[in-house]
Amino acid sequence: MKNSANIGHKVAPWLAFLLLLLIWELGVRAYNLPGYVLASPGKVLATITDIYPALCFHGSMTLLEAVTGFILAIIIAFVMAFLLDTCVWLNRAVYPLLIISQTIPLIVLAVLFTIWFGFGLLPKILVVILVCFFPVVISFSNGLRKVDPDQLNLFRSMGASRLKTFAMVKLPAAMPAFFSGIRISATYSIMAAVIAEWLGSNRGLGYYMTLQQKQFAIDRVLAAVVIICLLSLLLVKLIDLGEYLLVPWNRSYFNSLPGEDYSKKENSA
Repeated sequence: MKNSANIGHKVAPWLAFLLLLLIWELGVRAYNLPGYVLASPGKVLATITDIYPALCFHGSMTLLEAVTGFILAIIIAFVMAFLLDTCVWLNRAVYPLLIISQTIPLIVLAVLFTIWFGFGLLPKILVVILVCFFPVVISFSNGLRKVDPDQLNLFRSMGASRLKTFAMVKLPAAMPAFFSGIRISATYSIMAAVIAEWLGSNRGLGYYMTLQQKQFAIDRVLAAVVIICLLSLLLVKLIDLGEYLLVPWNRSYFNSLPGEDYSKKENSA
């Protein structure tokens, strides 16, 4: 029964995805929609095969922008969360500013950065950093605040310094929350890079989509969207694997996920 349930959990997402594609395909054929309105999944797949070199060319740039900004955002967020946890006055001063920074529309920031820094790589990376920074620093800060106070009191009673208490108690306890924020940011990183490319670029999936949209080549636009989704999914899966390897005390979370059997991966390794 347990094996059949595990198989059902693994198969169910794929069945739902295939059902969605089938409804999409039948809908396009039933209503005889023209290609400039909506392309069928079969047409999109064929287009991906035809323009694969162009998708790789533009997708590599988008991935570079997203990964660079994503990594820098994680580093900055980690340092900021550490400072906010260490300095109470800094937390009270900076935390409201972090909230306010998220009320600024992303498109406005992308336009301003393009005006200030040109059409190169820097404005795209800055947009990704701003988008990915907030979920990580908020999640990590919340994780640091929810550490068991009894453990903190025990270390303090033993004369442990703040740095040792952070490294041996707070950091391990807050790592699941830290990776939760990273996982959320990973889904935003590719999107942020694409939006930045829409407003000023000469290469990237956002730039490519803008060109094809003006030509009403919806099949090529959707092909780029498929690549964007695959890149986002790849980043999330890499984060999951990283958390599984670096945070072994939280592996019960992964074992409870439907469709994932990480214990087999561990045994095979």
